[in-house]
Amino acid sequence: MSESKPSKFHILMFPWFAIGHITPFLHLSNKLAEKGHTITFLLPAKVQKDLQHSNLHPNFITLHPLTIPHVDGLPPGAATASDISLSLHHLLVIAMDGTRDQVELVIKQTKPRLVFYDFSYWIPEITKPLGIKTIFYSVVSAASIAIALVPARNVQKDKPITEDELQVPPIGYPSSTVVLRRHEARALSFISFPFGEGVSFYIRVTTSMKECDVISMRTCRETEGNFCDYIASQYNKPVFLTGPVLIEPTKTPLEDRWVQWLGGFQPGSVVYCAFGSQYNPKKEQFQELLMGFELTGLPFLIASRPPIGAPTVEEAFPEGFDERTKGRGVIWGGWIQQPMILAHPSVGCFVNHCGFGSMWESLMSDCQIVLVPQLGDQILNSRIMAEELKVGVEVEREENGWFSKENLCKAIKSVMEEESEVGNLVRKNHAKWKDLLVNPLFANAYIDKFIKDIQELVGK
Repeated sequence: MSESKPSKFHILMFPWFAIGHITPFLHLSNKLAEKGHTITFLLPAKVQKDLQHSNLHPNFITLHPLTIPHVDGLPPGAATASDISLSLHHLLVIAMDGTRDQVELVIKQTKPRLVFYDFSYWIPEITKPLGIKTIFYSVVSAASIAIALVPARNVQKDKPITEDELQVPPIGYPSSTVVLRRHEARALSFISFPFGEGVSFYIRVTTSMKECDVISMRTCRETEGNFCDYIASQYNKPVFLTGPVLIEPTKTPLEDRWVQWLGGFQPGSVVYCAFGSQYNPKKEQFQELLMGFELTGLPFLIASRPPIGAPTVEEAFPEGFDERTKGRGVIWGGWIQQPMILAHPSVGCFVNHCGFGSMWESLMSDCQIVLVPQLGDQILNSRIMAEELKVGVEVEREENGWFSKENLCKAIKSVMEEESEVGNLVRKNHAKWKDLLVNPLFANAYIDKFIKDIQELVGK
């Protein structure tokens, strides 16, 4: 639809202050703007400029900056989860809750017909008296919601959930291989931790889902339909699916440094590795990662933040690593053009943490997939990819949760070697899923159905 045509109705977006949440909300906003809806998008003032280029319809989408209030213990200037360690996220949530007066003022001034939110469980308290409909929009997998954040899980306030309890799926959970192993359960134990003033993560998110009018998921029935049905039954309300809603292909060319470097290798021979903006490993595990890539004998490009205690990635290199891998290995500590890297013909494997965005990016690329999940939802995403869809290989871990250089090397070689039975299986399955997901008719059908659903919702 041309941007000169009138809008249909006004929508307000208010995601959690993490780039991994803000970006998917903005991608969905772009899709809604294409159909003529106007959007007010609330976000921390600090990141407004950085995301302006991702706003594809500035005549329809207004990025509205919020002032982040001071919270004791939160570093000055911290505005998103990427600015701080995981241990400080509960303070950023307090800051987000502290923007409530600003958010309420914008809602009353702009009078949206519909509000999308996730962690701000108090939004319905503002919207219900005004007759405004609300949608809880989940940007993580339906599997992670189904196993950890449903009423059947019954996590009591002020009582930490145990690893043994998390290993047991909640009542009614779909029959599936997507379950937690013992050493992984601790990665989800945070759901009973404080997440804001006087509220746990579990209570915050389940309250958000109980109080909204509709739950929406950034997924599709073909991959997670059974989990979506389970969530709908648990919360006794509709679940609208948007499909993957990925970023539009960029017209920005790949930086010349990567064009030159990648161009020096055979097609499909380079292994690319990235673990997201919140991965902050210990030095020992970071070095094990690097030595695992060295063992493969393959060319590699690793995009990673420096490990804990190291100001740069170079200062954390294993002894002699730089000399031994010179010419075939690059460790990059800064921002990188990931979609363009994955699309380069020399890149043949994507080693990633299986965050939900990376999960979809890897499925829609031609690269072989190796998974090294770090956090709770990433573990469940990996289980979907490796054991349900069988499109990639998950690196085996020790009982303490760490992976060895040998197991990392083994996983990469299992998908990269041409005669590998595992490699041929995941390559065949991956090709099938990619053909489905990259088909414009597939993505458009989900968005068209989603827009029809929300139009019916606001019309009620």
